[in-house]
Amino acid sequence: MASKTVPTDSSFEAYLEAIVDPVRRQDCAVLAAMMEGLAGAPAVMWGASIVGFGSYHYRYDSGREGDAPLLGFSSRKGDISVYLSCDDPPLAALREKLGRHKMGKACLYLRRLDDVDRQVLEAMLVHAADTARARYPQP
Repeated sequence: MASKTVPTDSSFEAYLEAIVDPVRRQDCAVLAAMMEGLAGAPAVMWGASIVGFGSYHYRYDSGREGDAPLLGFSSRKGDISVYLSCDDPPLAALREKLGRHKMGKACLYLRRLDDVDRQVLEAMLVHAADTARARYPQP
């Protein structure tokens, strides 16, 4: 089965402009600038609603494989979803210092950027990108 989450030619700028809440729109712009700098790659829409920066190819032991953004986020109804793997101790330790957030299996949910320590968030993003690069080295 092919993944629905693939890079598209959709405009990140149009996605950003369509966010009605001006605070959320500004938070997403700041988050995008942060991720672009960390990934060294511009914003690319993955599917209809995920903003990704850079990419890597993964292959699981099961044989399933695909591509994913190195860093990414999406403005959802209630929160901004930041996509990163949080199943390792260094990220858990950073999360304790982050500030107000919720955590899913591989999603960090932020209501507003002002609720979190941006330096801690940046450290989490760097760790997540470094971990993906180490786990899935690219040719």
